[in-house]
Amino acid sequence: MKFYSGFSLENESYLFSKYIDGSEYTVCGFSYGAIKAFEEVKNLLANAKRVDTLKLFSPAFFQTKSPKFKRVQTIGYVKNSELYLREFTKVCFAPYKAKILEHKTTTLEDLNELLEYIWDLDELETLVKKGVKIEVYLGGEDKIIDVQNARKFFLKVATVTYIKDANHFLQTN
Repeated sequence: MKFYSGFSLENESYLFSKYIDGSEYTVCGFSYGAIKAFEEVKNLLANAKRVDTLKLFSPAFFQTKSPKFKRVQTIGYVKNSELYLREFTKVCFAPYKAKILEHKTTTLEDLNELLEYIWDLDELETLVKKGVKIEVYLGGEDKIIDVQNARKFFLKVATVTYIKDANHFLQTN
């Protein structure tokens, strides 16, 4: 099993342990890491490697957000990245208590990739045709991504588990 971390994070897979199986043919990603997991699965399949399941936890889904929203995020990050990341993490956990997280260095390029990434339905369908089961987990109380549009989008190609009272980290009260 391979796990890709969210924006500015590392070693947070423990938060998703109840959704992760230990299969060596599963690739998982949380938020920004979901983008990386998807890209990794495409690469593995292009190199004739086996992948059974792609699990996307609160996948970064900003393709329906306005350019103004994205610009405000970028400006906030450039102005004070430390404060931006601290506030971003608070919002990720809202409305529940924060857990301990490890952080890694991020760049403006990482943030831009996160905000500007466009999920390609054709590429997702290609994975399914190649036998990859796609599972998406979304929290109804997620204050980070566009949950409703993500749900509509991913239902076309994936099993979507919608956890009504869960936040971005899929925590519930």
